[in-house]
Amino acid sequence: MTLVLILSIRIADPSFVESVRLRYFDTLITGKSVTDNNIYTVNIDESSLNKYGQWPLPRTEYAKIIKDLYDRGAGLVVLNILMAEPDRTGGDAVLAAALKQYPVVLGSVPSEQTKNKPRVSGSAILGPEWSDRIVQYPGLIANIPLLENAAAGVGIVNTLPEVDGVNRRVPLIVTVDGKLYAGLAMETLRVAAGDSTFQIKLNELGVEKMRIPAFGPVTTDNLGRVWVDWAQQSKSVSLTNLPKDFQGAIVIVGPTAAGIANPVPTARGAVFPHEVQAAVVATMINKVVINRPDYADGIEILAILLAGVLLLFLTRWTYVGLASIVVLVAGGIIGSQYAFTNFLFLFDSTAFAVGTVLVALHAYGVKFVSEFLQKQQIKKQFGSYVNPTIVERLQKNPELIKLGGERKELSIVMTDLRGFTTLGESFGDDVEGLTQIMNDYMTALSIPVLKNDGTLIKFIGDASLHVHGAPLDDPNHAYTAVKTAQEMIKAIEEFNKELTAKGKPPVGMGAGVNTGETLIGNIGAKSKFGYDVLGDSVSTAARLEGQTKSYGVLLIIGPNTNEIVKDRIFTLELDNIAVKGKTVGLRIYAPLLCGDAGAMAEYMLAREAHDEMLAAYRAQKFDAAVDMCRELMGEFDGQMDHSYELWIERCVEMKKVKLPKDWDGIHRATSK
Repeated sequence: MTLVLILSIRIADPSFVESVRLRYFDTLITGKSVTDNNIYTVNIDESSLNKYGQWPLPRTEYAKIIKDLYDRGAGLVVLNILMAEPDRTGGDAVLAAALKQYPVVLGSVPSEQTKNKPRVSGSAILGPEWSDRIVQYPGLIANIPLLENAAAGVGIVNTLPEVDGVNRRVPLIVTVDGKLYAGLAMETLRVAAGDSTFQIKLNELGVEKMRIPAFGPVTTDNLGRVWVDWAQQSKSVSLTNLPKDFQGAIVIVGPTAAGIANPVPTARGAVFPHEVQAAVVATMINKVVINRPDYADGIEILAILLAGVLLLFLTRWTYVGLASIVVLVAGGIIGSQYAFTNFLFLFDSTAFAVGTVLVALHAYGVKFVSEFLQKQQIKKQFGSYVNPTIVERLQKNPELIKLGGERKELSIVMTDLRGFTTLGESFGDDVEGLTQIMNDYMTALSIPVLKNDGTLIKFIGDASLHVHGAPLDDPNHAYTAVKTAQEMIKAIEEFNKELTAKGKPPVGMGAGVNTGETLIGNIGAKSKFGYDVLGDSVSTAARLEGQTKSYGVLLIIGPNTNEIVKDRIFTLELDNIAVKGKTVGLRIYAPLLCGDAGAMAEYMLAREAHDEMLAAYRAQKFDAAVDMCRELMGEFDGQMDHSYELWIERCVEMKKVKLPKDWDGIHRATSK
């Protein structure tokens, strides 16, 4: 019965089965190795709007942009911007002149009704009576005739989502009101190849053959669609940061600024329309033919039937049956991956694997079936967001962010979570719950950073890195950094109240602050870079944070930071330490929270005793240092008590070490 049920479901192919199959295909396609292409996507982003001042841009500006792109060596420009109404600034004639001078492909958009007069693609059709077998739209919004007729080509910008709303296959041709129109990618390739038409042969099933004479055959499914190969990599640049030489590349221009263009869901995640077209063009240029054969469904159903019957026979021998399950399932998965890797054939192994296992489990008993079903869950894909928080002033003036990086004195703050292992164990298998808590933790950390105009560079697992003093200047960046770190510690204390109220163990946070010359800016490869920091000051901040456990404090600052803030924040020297990877000693300090003036006076007296303790330690008077630590217990409102406990332990250990008389007193750390 189980086998019959599985076969019935696979033959009926309900949407959830198809969705799982498509997700598996996504895994195969997105797992391909990346192929670089001579294709650029030029983004009209927020910085572009800051430069040009409005959306849509005046048509005269588009004319200048086109000329600039060709002056920079563009091979073909594709303008993925619909211009269905006359330019309110009166620049249509200027743009039309540019389109006649330079080859440009424009885009049009399918709609419920037709607007303007669409330009019909040049094509030679065999079997036009079957044109209703391909993708059809009721209408088409075209550019104004002046521009539509001046362009080297016009293609439809369209997508055709699958049952789960994700776009994986893009039609290269469509029909509107009985007329055939090329998609933007098809038209781009036709113009790039220098052909006046493309050729297509239709039959009762749809597309049989299609080709661009100067390019060659274009393989599609019967609806005229191609699978997008997301391994095809194009180069993405801002309109305000164009390369000097495009080297004959196809350049596709489109908007990405917030509120103008909406990304479309794809197997690679949310992608802007012109980026989709770039991937399609690259797929065609490289003749990557990802194919789901017409006979695939039949083979997959037959494979489930044969495997099920075989298992019903073999499972009478326990271990033979178990081995058979492994061999069949592994064979199905490996076979589908082999078919894709070597022939780009898409065969589904999910239904086969699941069906094989379910039949075997039924044969071994209801108990095994029940346990198996309880363990099955649909895994959701989550995007990972690593987006720096940029203040509003930077959005209005992006030139504040130096391209390529600049050297600047900054204060670096590095933090790390304490108690993650215990917290994770409290959630058990509830990964979603732990993820939500970690998101809440990072949000709590971010609030003080943003409030104090810090720049959050990145999260590294459960650690965070942010800076003060860039990209916006802050003359008080050292003080602001220490103040922010203290507020972050307080924020985690408040976060712990919510955590313990949920019955979860509290967590802690260690932080290190260091001030020094740092390289900051857009750092990375030419095709992929991000706002980041580099330098010894950054690694030192990380080392300082790593020593908070060793000294029983939550926050350690470096000597440069201390020198700047010591008159505004009460600090104690902790030690003279050579952090791991360093040979020279570094004096480190602990900023303490101090109340009113009376408390400050007591803190100042206690600091003298603290400094005497350090002097005794460095003079190898370890017994005296231990006595002083005990006397200091309770001072500074108990903020240093755990530190003194660790100092006592160290002094006891140091007594056992034979030290030279000229010992420099530097503690050399063996861990980060």
